[in-house]
Amino acid sequence: MRLHRLVLTAFGPFGATQEVDFDALSAAGLFLLHGPTGAGKTSVLDAVCYALYGAVPGARQSPGTSLRSDHAPAGLPTEVRLELTVGGRRLEITRRPAQLRPKKKGDGFTTEKAQSWLREHGPEDGWRALSRSHQEIGEEITQLIGMSRDQFCQVVLLPQGDFARFLRADAEARGKLLGRLFDTRRFAAVEERLTELRRTAETRVKEGDERILGIAQRIAQAAGPAAEEVPLPDARPGEPGLADAVLEWAAVARSGARERLAIAETVLSAAESRQVFARQELDAERELARLQQRYEETRRRAADLELRRPDRDRHHELLRRARKADLVAPALELRDEAERAHRAAAATREHALAQLPGTLADAGAEQLATVERRLRQELGALSAAQRAERRSAEIDTERAGLERQARADEETIREADAWLAGWDAARRGMQERIEEAQESATRAEQLAGRLEPARRRLDAARRRDTLAVEEADAADRLTAARERALGAHEGWLHLREQRLRGIAAELAAELVDGEACKVCGSDDHPEPARPGDGHVDRATEERALDAYRRAEQGRTEADRELGIVREKHAAARAAALPADGDVPRGAVSGVDGPTGAEPTAVELEALVDRLAAEHARAHRAAAGMHAAREALAAAEREQSGRLEARQRAERRAAARTSLREGLDREQTALETDLVTARGESGSVAEHAALLERRVALLADATEAVRAEEAAAQRGKEADDRLADAAFRAGFDTPQAAAATLVSDAEQRELQHRIDGWQTEAAAVAERLAEADSHAAATRPQADPATAQSAYEAAERQVRDGSATLAATRERCAELGRLSHRAADEVRRLGPLREEYDRVAGLAGLTAGTSADNERKMRLESYVLAARLEQVAAAATARLQRMSSGRYTLVHSDARAGGRRSGLGLHVVDSWTGRERDTATLSGGETFFASLALALGLADVVTDEAGGVRLDTLFIDEGFGSLDDQTLDEVLDVLDSLRERDRSVGIVSHVGDLRRRIPAQLEVVKERHGSAVRHHATGGISG
Repeated sequence: MRLHRLVLTAFGPFGATQEVDFDALSAAGLFLLHGPTGAGKTSVLDAVCYALYGAVPGARQSPGTSLRSDHAPAGLPTEVRLELTVGGRRLEITRRPAQLRPKKKGDGFTTEKAQSWLREHGPEDGWRALSRSHQEIGEEITQLIGMSRDQFCQVVLLPQGDFARFLRADAEARGKLLGRLFDTRRFAAVEERLTELRRTAETRVKEGDERILGIAQRIAQAAGPAAEEVPLPDARPGEPGLADAVLEWAAVARSGARERLAIAETVLSAAESRQVFARQELDAERELARLQQRYEETRRRAADLELRRPDRDRHHELLRRARKADLVAPALELRDEAERAHRAAAATREHALAQLPGTLADAGAEQLATVERRLRQELGALSAAQRAERRSAEIDTERAGLERQARADEETIREADAWLAGWDAARRGMQERIEEAQESATRAEQLAGRLEPARRRLDAARRRDTLAVEEADAADRLTAARERALGAHEGWLHLREQRLRGIAAELAAELVDGEACKVCGSDDHPEPARPGDGHVDRATEERALDAYRRAEQGRTEADRELGIVREKHAAARAAALPADGDVPRGAVSGVDGPTGAEPTAVELEALVDRLAAEHARAHRAAAGMHAAREALAAAEREQSGRLEARQRAERRAAARTSLREGLDREQTALETDLVTARGESGSVAEHAALLERRVALLADATEAVRAEEAAAQRGKEADDRLADAAFRAGFDTPQAAAATLVSDAEQRELQHRIDGWQTEAAAVAERLAEADSHAAATRPQADPATAQSAYEAAERQVRDGSATLAATRERCAELGRLSHRAADEVRRLGPLREEYDRVAGLAGLTAGTSADNERKMRLESYVLAARLEQVAAAATARLQRMSSGRYTLVHSDARAGGRRSGLGLHVVDSWTGRERDTATLSGGETFFASLALALGLADVVTDEAGGVRLDTLFIDEGFGSLDDQTLDEVLDVLDSLRERDRSVGIVSHVGDLRRRIPAQLEVVKERHGSAVRHHATGGISG
């Protein structure tokens, strides 16, 4: 990598644009960068680092610090441009940090985002742009150089003060620097991963032991008294041997439970035998008590039967007499029915005779029949007269219908004449309306073609006005979002700076006694840092960062919304303008509206209203064309119909005259015969109806007289049969037989009582004959209560024994199940414990806490120790030249005190032949030793990065501590770096170097900002 040209604008102490020509400085191989303190020597190196990586080294990139020069004018942006050759490619990198700039509109400042540009120079096409992405440029430069920012700052920008501290530092401090340079995070990640795996495996083993102990507790609960004989193992989760102790204890508990099971089975068997005997005794006492009670009950029932015997005899006599009376019952019912029929027939006869004239009140059936036949003959003679009367009425109806038809036809003729008189004028009016409607339809089509474009322009104008307001609102929101993002960014940078100031207290808060410190690796923490006032923790900083990101996202969203609204506003403005062809040829401006560049919505709305009104009127007029045509066709049809109706009415009038004359002649002939047939009635029908009513009354009366005579004859016959039946049944009179009658239900009740007494008597006789009941009655009185008590006591013993046996069996089964679970858990835990032992051994070995790791060296320290050996070997080659062969740097892995070993660094003095600590070197010796160490470290890191050639190096300070001879030797070593076309820049303010090194870059401190000047052999340029 070779630097060619660096251009700084408003960067650090440089208020204007300054240019550094590295090609001119590198021509001599060794050049000096000098200037007064605070002039900006280190800022030149910061600019190189910022151009390459977008950040400056170390604490100068802390939050709250700004890269912009305070001397620069407001309109001059901060910018760094670097030309270099790396990997055979000529590149130009330009970067601008995030900075405030004056607003383009209005007062105040706004924050401009950071920007980056990358260009490449080709031999044919010159400079060609490659990218403007921060991420892409960073990845491209890092890949070409092969080093991170920290590595670059240590390898190319050799900070002597850092390496002097590195030379005297302890192992932990050296480990931090080497870890950043050689990126041994993967080895630290291996240590952390193994520690995490150990913790995870330990947790799983403890969880398994806790499950086993939980099962053991359940076994203790299930075992009951058996568990009290042997106490539960007192081992804690994670301790070896816990699983075997639990299994052994569970086996003892199961053995005790099985012994108690055998005892419970024996006790239950004896209780069951006693229960069987007590049950047999109880059954015998109960049977004796039953037989004795049965015998006493039978004797009480026999005495009760004797008391009820008179009632049984009386019921038997009543039933016998009732069954004799049942023989007379049919005759009694027949006599009663005949009497009821005679009374009904007599009432019907009296009612029928009351409807007849008084002369027939005492007439017999034959006389009434004779009168009925005479009236029927008269009724038959009136049939012909009734037909003639109905025909006369029909003639009257027909004549009335002819009169109505005549009046209707006359009205039809008058209406047809009046309507046809105005037909010609009406026809001309309807034809004129059809023509007007056709003209309106043509105009409506023309107006519709102009109305739709006008409406589209009106909608666009309204959208244009609405979007103009939205655009102003969006611009205000964007301004507010920008201000919020700027405030959030400043707040985050302020909090980050505060947190970095108190980061030691935050790291100390994570320390745990007995555990290694993540920074130094020590297990002792004698004086951890304490948070001061206003301490900011990580969560507060992250919340501020999240707030800044949200504010920045809100600003981006507001910017996007403003762009969208502006696009919509421009489209609406274009749509509101009149397009080509919108205004038809010959249109009147009063109707077609404004055609200017920016018509208002009010003007376009008036235009749309006028066009819509004209179109509505034309459309309404055109809509009547179809109705007018229909009306004309209907009128023509009506004219034809009225002419035809008038002709039909005239023909019907002529036919009605001849029909009316024939009806008059027929009605005159019928009326002569009807006068005689009506008699005194108003009509023949009324006279016939009177004769029909009289015939019906006579027929009813005749039938009623005959029915009354028949009923009287049946009553006499029923009395004779009743008297004969009572005599044969043994009764003196029919009244005596009727008094003895009993209903069927009463007879069944009597028979039921008689049968019940006889059944009871048979049952009592049978039970009195039982031998066992008679024998039981002779024995002493039974005592079932005493036998019941003895049986209940035996039964309680069986229940208690059964419950004890069931509980014991359940306890044994539960112990067996839990023991199987414990054994399963132990089997499952076996691989986990093996894995834990293996992982714990590896974790202890890599962490340096294992007994197998004799030097207590961590894995990362072991890798860094190998790198340190390489660095010491590379540094020794130059240190021997600088010290005239006296000193040699060697790596030491010896332990210092109680700390871990691995990163010790000693110097071997060839004059004394002793190896001593680097802290014993003098100031000048420390300088050239640290310089040799820095150059050696640069060589090793370069090889680690893939052998990228570093053609430009910078060495910062430390030369003031050397005497003249040592300074010459150091400069010789540095001058030897030019052997392979490499240039070295020395950053120093030592005056003797300005005389020894002709090629110089001077940084001058001025009132309005620093400036750079080039000094060559021939003079000064700036």
